[in-house]
Amino acid sequence: MQRFDGRAWVLFAIMALVWGIPYLFIKVAVDSYSPAAVVAGRTLIGAILLLPFALRQKSLRPAFSKIGWVLAFGAIEMAGPFLLLGHAEQTLPSGLTGLLVATVPLFAALIAFTGGDRSVLKPARAIGLVVGFAGVAVIVAGPGLAIEGGGGLLAVGEVLLVAVCYAIAPFIVAHKLTDVPALGTITLSLFAVGIFYLPIGLLTQHEVPTVDSTVALVLLGVVCTAVAFIVFFALIKRVGPVRAPLFTYVNPVVAIVLGTIILGESLTLGLLVGFPLVILGCWLAATGGTLRAREPDLLAPSASDPEREKDAELPPVAPG
Repeated sequence: MQRFDGRAWVLFAIMALVWGIPYLFIKVAVDSYSPAAVVAGRTLIGAILLLPFALRQKSLRPAFSKIGWVLAFGAIEMAGPFLLLGHAEQTLPSGLTGLLVATVPLFAALIAFTGGDRSVLKPARAIGLVVGFAGVAVIVAGPGLAIEGGGGLLAVGEVLLVAVCYAIAPFIVAHKLTDVPALGTITLSLFAVGIFYLPIGLLTQHEVPTVDSTVALVLLGVVCTAVAFIVFFALIKRVGPVRAPLFTYVNPVVAIVLGTIILGESLTLGLLVGFPLVILGCWLAATGGTLRAREPDLLAPSASDPEREKDAELPPVAPG
């Protein structure tokens, strides 16, 4: 059985950090880059850096054989969410954005229910949904709200739509791309999204980028995209595809702390009250209250079947 050993905990800590900081980098990048330019830059940088690994593993050819579904995955996992996040963070604090994206398990549970998964109706998971969405309500409409007006509410809606997209994307992989290596899917998707957004980014870039924004954009592509995926695959190999994504419960903490310390974002009462409700609700909705993550039926690999476990190495969600 794959266990958390010293190296696994190091990889876990790295993932908690590198997918907790994208919201900070996005916030800084959109100060002088258009959202489309940020998407184009980070995806092309990430794709170029991942390409040698994909070529070495010969994972691109299988991805090209399912190019339609790979592009669909890229659209839902990257093209839409990355643009929405950039636009939303022109209004929202980075910490709040990271926390709202953490609602992915809530939407994933609802999507699984519409697909026939009645385990969502079990008391603990149902309570998780109620608690999680109550937390969102407290954050958005609670005391000391850090956003005001229709623009802020629109931005919140954009981030919640990102969470919906992140919840849908793995279903595409699980049902349509099970025979395609995850690295091939990700690399090809990044290239496709980057090429699509490059002309849009050039047309919408109306000011000279600052040094801070440029550094943030480069770090988004290098650290939060290329390095993050490489480390994530190493973590999957170490502890398995079911336990590996557990770091996503730590990402919002990193996002909120960094936003507060580095950008001086305020900690509102609504955020302080809603934060634990969202995390608790997500944990209950995803695991049913067990200490071990529930292995979804649509991903369920046999512990004695390495090939099926390899198929379950799905591209992670909520990378920001």
